[in-house]
Amino acid sequence: MAYEFIKYEASGGIARVTLNRPEKLNALSQQLQSELIECLTNADEDPDIRVITLRGAGRAFCAGFDITPPQSDEDREITEARRGNIRSDMQRLQKTARLMTSIFDLSKPVIAGIHGHVIAGGTDLALHCDIIIAAEDANIGFPPVRSMGTPPTHMWTYMVGPQWAKWFMLTGETVSGKEASDIGLVWKSVPAEGLDAAVEDLATKMAKIPWEMLAANKSIVNKALDLMGRNMMQVIAAETDAVSHQSPIVKEFNEISSQQGLKAALEWRDSPFRE
Repeated sequence: MAYEFIKYEASGGIARVTLNRPEKLNALSQQLQSELIECLTNADEDPDIRVITLRGAGRAFCAGFDITPPQSDEDREITEARRGNIRSDMQRLQKTARLMTSIFDLSKPVIAGIHGHVIAGGTDLALHCDIIIAAEDANIGFPPVRSMGTPPTHMWTYMVGPQWAKWFMLTGETVSGKEASDIGLVWKSVPAEGLDAAVEDLATKMAKIPWEMLAANKSIVNKALDLMGRNMMQVIAAETDAVSHQSPIVKEFNEISSQQGLKAALEWRDSPFRE
């Protein structure tokens, strides 16, 4: 099947999925999200596939959800009305939580190979994969906690424990791929030039195992996480993000973004942390 923002190739029991919106650093537009879920679902249902890899084309794995301000007055009014209605905002964000959970729930293991910027929604995506291999110089974190809300999904505490999770959430700081490996946020890090080979080597090893065994063993680990509350936590995360959108600083960020552009809003958000 042809996609506009996804590259897909399969051989040797491996489905290789690549986010392909490099000019936007693979920001997750609605169309890209729809294509990604359709592609992953098809791969999961393909009897010839045993393992899936997920990469990003260009300079980044994924720089987050596409938050380009609406261009027309009508679209701006619709967006503001939706965000201003907390129940409507919760419903919108719960769709995001369900999308990410659908990746977590695939029967086949998903290996994410991340590089460049892995920011905000890019972390939501990566952390719902089964194993993450990072380029040592990747840039990973959730800066939007400074002025835009909370993560609409939450895997941080499960991955790195409460203290590191709080550090990410209370500072908006980022870590390198090497640092992410040291704290257990990713499985391991490798030099950027070795990322392709590391992902392919692990996928090839997994693909030697029958799908039924891979699915069974992935399932038991996922069920253990769900017994720890992971599934309900995603609902709570979406609702908390909607509540946080009522904060004055979020509204100020959105106003700057609407009037002066996203670049100006991001500069306003992050410049105090460079002092």
